[in-house]
Amino acid sequence: MQITQTSLPGVLLITPRVFGDARGFFYESFNQRAFAEATGVTATFVQDNHSRSAQHVLRGLHYQIRQPQGKLVRATQGEVFDVAVDLRRASPSFGQWYGVNLSAENKQMLWIPPGLAHGFLVLSESAEVQYKTTDYYAPDHERSLRWNDPAIGIDWPLSAMPVLSAKDEQGMLMAQAELFD
Repeated sequence: MQITQTSLPGVLLITPRVFGDARGFFYESFNQRAFAEATGVTATFVQDNHSRSAQHVLRGLHYQIRQPQGKLVRATQGEVFDVAVDLRRASPSFGQWYGVNLSAENKQMLWIPPGLAHGFLVLSESAEVQYKTTDYYAPDHERSLRWNDPAIGIDWPLSAMPVLSAKDEQGMLMAQAELFD
């Protein structure tokens, strides 16, 4: 597994070792020991989530202010532009974002530690995203940042207006949002 440190402290791009031939491919999508040795992250994952979305769907930017979740994210079908936003006030990259294309083809994963918001835009006709979390979903503590907050300035690769949930349409500006110390 190859680990690439991103521009946000603690956010890691993970490229697994893939074994392929004329029959197809095989790779370990997760191995607790190998993950900890390669990344230095000793997270315990408690929940796996799986979503399917149509092209132009934008989900996020989500986080939990209490019970914050670390997330290990990958696309298992299609392609998404996956984004993390640093909401940790004490971080040198506070308020900054990082985005990367995750796809079934490149098999890359993004580790997003607790204290960051997460979202993605579907670039292909459809996409399935699977992610592990370090804490359980807590709807009372879930928050949503506005996807197009000019203070964050995410450069989404839009080819049409994004399709948003009602919750995401009501996302807060970062200046008004609850953040992490």
